[in-house]
Amino acid sequence: MKLKTLTRNLTLWVLLAIVAGALLGHFQPATAVKMEFLGKRFIDVVKMFINPIIFLTITLGISTMGDLKKVGRIGGKALLYFEIVTTLALAIGVGVAALVRPGAGVAVGKLSATAADEYTKRAGQFSWWHFLADNLTLQVLLLSILLGIGLSKYAGRKPIIHFLKEASTYVFRGLHLVMLFAPIGAFGGMALTIGKYGIATLLPLGKLMITVYLTMAVFIFLVLGAILRYCRVSMWAFLKYLKAELLIVLGTSSSEAGLPGLMEKLEGMGCAQPVVGLVVPTGYSFNLDGTTIYLSLATLFLAQVFHVDLSGTQVLTMMGILMVTSKGAAGVAGSGFVVLASTLTALKVIPVEGLALLLGVDRFMSEARSITNFIGNGVATVFLAHTEGALDHEMAAEALGKRLRPLRLRRNITSGEYLGEVAEEAAP
Repeated sequence: MKLKTLTRNLTLWVLLAIVAGALLGHFQPATAVKMEFLGKRFIDVVKMFINPIIFLTITLGISTMGDLKKVGRIGGKALLYFEIVTTLALAIGVGVAALVRPGAGVAVGKLSATAADEYTKRAGQFSWWHFLADNLTLQVLLLSILLGIGLSKYAGRKPIIHFLKEASTYVFRGLHLVMLFAPIGAFGGMALTIGKYGIATLLPLGKLMITVYLTMAVFIFLVLGAILRYCRVSMWAFLKYLKAELLIVLGTSSSEAGLPGLMEKLEGMGCAQPVVGLVVPTGYSFNLDGTTIYLSLATLFLAQVFHVDLSGTQVLTMMGILMVTSKGAAGVAGSGFVVLASTLTALKVIPVEGLALLLGVDRFMSEARSITNFIGNGVATVFLAHTEGALDHEMAAEALGKRLRPLRLRRNITSGEYLGEVAEEAAP
C-alpha cells in the first residue's frame, strides 16, 4: 500500500486511534479520563449534521418521488419489519440467557443501595409523551414528510427543490470535513472507556460480556445475514463497505456518530434516497436490535444472580414490557440503564439495585449494542429498498464488490444523484 494511500485512509487512522486510546487508558488512566471531551465534542458536532441531512434527504426524496402512496407503503412496511426483527432479537436474547445462564454463580458482594437510584428515578419519569415530544429526530422526520408531500403537490416547486439540492451538497461537504477528525473522537472515546473502567472490571462479569458479544455476532451473521442474502447482498462485503463507520461507532460507543455516513453509503450502494431517508432515522428510534438483545440478556442475568426463577408467564410479561420500553431507548440519555430499570420496576420480582453490578461493564457492552443497532438499520434499509424495487443491484455490486480506496462519493449538484467514486480506482 502506497504511503499516500495510507495517509488518506480514514479507516486505518481510526483503528490506530482506538489502539492508542486503549493503551493510554491502560497505562495512564488519569490522563485518559481527561480525554473524554474529545469523544463527546466529536459526537456533538456530528449530531449537528443529523437533522439537516434527514430533513434534506426526506424532503427531496418525497417531493421528487411523485407516488405518495409508495411513501406510505414504505413507512408501514418499515414499522412492521422493525417489530418483527426486534421481537426476534428479543427472543434470541431470552433463549441464549436461559441456555448459557451467565448470571449463575456470580457473587453479589456489597452492592450499593444508592448506585442505581439515578436510573430508577429517571425510569419512573419516562413516558411516551416525553419520548415523542423530546425526540427532535422524530419531529424533523415528521416535518420533512409533510413538507415533501406539500412540495410534491406545489406547481412552483422547482426553485425550492433546486435550493434544497444545493444545500444538500454543502451539508455533505461539511460532513466530510468533520469526518476527517473521526480518529480524534475515537481516541477520546476509547481512552475514557479503558481509563475509567479498566480491563480488570471485565473479569467478574466476563461470562456476561462474552455472552453479549457472541449473541450479537450470531444475530448479525445468521439473522441479518440471511436477510441480506435474500436481497442478494453479502454480509461480509456489506461490513467491509461500512468499515470506517463501524470503527467510528466502536471508538465512540455511539451509533449516532455513524448515522450520516451510513445514509450516504446506503445511497452510494444504490438504495433510493426516499427509502434511506424514511427508514434510517425511524430505525434509530424503533429498530434497536442490539439494545433489545442486551436488555433481555441483562434482565435474565440479574434474575439468575439473585436466584429468581421466573415462570413462563413472567418471562412472557418481561418480553412484552421490553417490546414497548426498548422502542423508547433512543430518546433517553443513559437509555440502556433507564429502560432496564423501568423493566425491573414493572416486573417487581428482581431487585433494581442489581443494576449496580452492571455499571462497571456497561460501557464495554455499549459498543456491541451500538454496532448491532447500526448494522441492523443498514440491513433494514437494504431489505426495504430491495422489496420496493428501489435498490440498484448493479450499483450495489460495484460498491460492494471492490476493495475501494477511501470511498468518496460526489453528487450531481443539480440532480442530487450520486455519480460514483471520485478519481481513484479499486485496489488490486
